[in-house]
Amino acid sequence: MAGFGFTPPDEPIDPNQNPNQNPNPFGNFGEIFQQFSSMGLNLQGLMSALSGQKSPASLSREMIRDISKKFLSAHGELPVSIADLTATQEAMNIADLWLNEATVFPPLPMSDNCALSRRDWIDSTLNGWEEIARPLVEGMSDAMAGMLKDNFGENGISMDQLGSESGFGIPGMNLSGMNLSGMQIPQSLLASIMGTFMSSLISTQLGQTIGNLSTTVTGANDVALPLSKEIRPALIPQNAANWGSGLGIDEGEVRIYLALRELAAARLFVSAPWLREYIKNAIASYGKGIRVDITAITEQAQEAMSSGDLDPANPESLTLALSGGMFTPEETPTQKAALENLETVLALIDGWIDSVVALAAKNRLPSLIQLSETQKRRRATKSPTQELFATLVGLEVSPRRTREAIAFWEKIVELKDVKSRDEIWDESFLLPRADQLGDAEGFLKSRTVPDDLSGLI
Repeated sequence: MAGFGFTPPDEPIDPNQNPNQNPNPFGNFGEIFQQFSSMGLNLQGLMSALSGQKSPASLSREMIRDISKKFLSAHGELPVSIADLTATQEAMNIADLWLNEATVFPPLPMSDNCALSRRDWIDSTLNGWEEIARPLVEGMSDAMAGMLKDNFGENGISMDQLGSESGFGIPGMNLSGMNLSGMQIPQSLLASIMGTFMSSLISTQLGQTIGNLSTTVTGANDVALPLSKEIRPALIPQNAANWGSGLGIDEGEVRIYLALRELAAARLFVSAPWLREYIKNAIASYGKGIRVDITAITEQAQEAMSSGDLDPANPESLTLALSGGMFTPEETPTQKAALENLETVLALIDGWIDSVVALAAKNRLPSLIQLSETQKRRRATKSPTQELFATLVGLEVSPRRTREAIAFWEKIVELKDVKSRDEIWDESFLLPRADQLGDAEGFLKSRTVPDDLSGLI
């Protein structure tokens, strides 16, 4: 086998040779693959892409899971005890009863497994994370392929261009000592390499983010995103205890408050199933608009390497550079609109949960004000949703936008009722725009059909 067609034709291949015994079955291109591997490239993913088994932009679920669990192992976890399960079930039952007066969305079947460990949470949400991030990876991969085609055409790029400080100049590539001068990498091969490379980087970032979130989220739906295929409310007792630590509030009160938030989110996601696709489409719109400026990337990389911020010998430095915005793609008007829609719907979700919980717990939880203030402080620093989207698309979900959403939902109930508020979630086109959050009354009027339509003729 001639290395998927990439081995130079003047190198004889022994047909009886076992490729597994060949230290470099891809000829000189194997050295290039190893260079990318040292920078974080998932070689197994690249081989699958080259053989047509999967797209170069496919996220590596194994990599995401392994990285997230390694992060978790470094921070430790506690198993769910019988006492944890009993206390969680009690809090869930109370919260579920109270919510019936605060929303028209119906209660969900209560699972016996309503208490999760941190590791359980990672396993149960992994598919959802992959689904949310996939459109972004596809957009970046397509952008890379388009940039390569525009800059180097169908014939590809030479080894001299690949390692040069001018031209393409991939940061971290060290071609010294390799006899590759004059060799040509086909454009399709380089596109596969770069697509897999971007997938590896985002898989790494996502794994680190999920691992970090697993130590702070208080429930299955605390991220305020429909991550699980089958929405089930559950608390993470270890994180719930940490959330209430030092507040001086009874643990039972804290559990009920967090159970209210968890159950409210679950009822919303089940009653508005279109939300999953809406959020994914917003990220896809952002991804499709990505354009890569290779000149700017090369200049930034060279500056970062000169300053020591980017170290070719340390793959983690490249991930940090990406997450720090060094390689942020150009942002188009379409992308800005997509991010605006995404930020607004995330604020509306979080704001609705807040307003519903406040209504359900009013005059019932003695420490409601203190608990609500703790939640606001958490949101103002770095909520789970903020951390996720800041990593993936550079989106900062503004606490101000969430406050506007809370006030919007509360005003709708004041002007109309709970049923009218919840009916707004019937379809995506019924949601308010960002500029309508400050005028709930005007929003209601815009959705009201007048009895007398003669003036419209």
